[in-house]
Amino acid sequence: MDGTLAVFLRKLYQEGRQHDEPLADRLQRLRNMTPAASSLISLLIRAQGSRDVLEIGTSNGYSAIWFADALRDTGGRLVSVETEKSRVDAARENLERADVSEYAEVLHGDGGQVLAGAGDASLDLVALDAERPAYEAYWPDLRRVLRPHGIIAVDNAVSHGEQLTGFRGLLEDDPSFAVSLQKTGDGVLTAVRTGARGG
Repeated sequence: MDGTLAVFLRKLYQEGRQHDEPLADRLQRLRNMTPAASSLISLLIRAQGSRDVLEIGTSNGYSAIWFADALRDTGGRLVSVETEKSRVDAARENLERADVSEYAEVLHGDGGQVLAGAGDASLDLVALDAERPAYEAYWPDLRRVLRPHGIIAVDNAVSHGEQLTGFRGLLEDDPSFAVSLQKTGDGVLTAVRTGARGG
């Protein structure tokens, strides 16, 4: 990551923190992924050589910028999904300002529906940073859309671990996935498909 982009991201993250601090209603907050978690997932993208990445939960595009920058290195592309139209607009603007919009598309819609519409074995990595109770319903499609050695990366796995108990159980009970909790930022739960696609 070049210095100009790093400065832009630091400023955007601080603006997000200042926006969120006085707000009691969590749904009004931007709730950006932490820099540490964004950096970790970006590293996974680069290490994997990801080409096709889906993010569910864009907010104002902070983490999407990290991922798009990594995908610029791999020659890949990000699709990020956000339910709130004002945040879709902000994310698109921020991606443009960061000069990485060529590597990312922000969709206004429901993440579960976008996931359900993705092709079999079409994605290298899926980042989840949305409404955690929905993740268990995503599971059949997550298994279906991931390529061999594909990765699921789930934010807030320490800060809101109790909300992920059921989903984490699904991952850990599937022998075709290796699961690890990284205590980085708010915690990133990672699951890697370990070989040929299982049933």
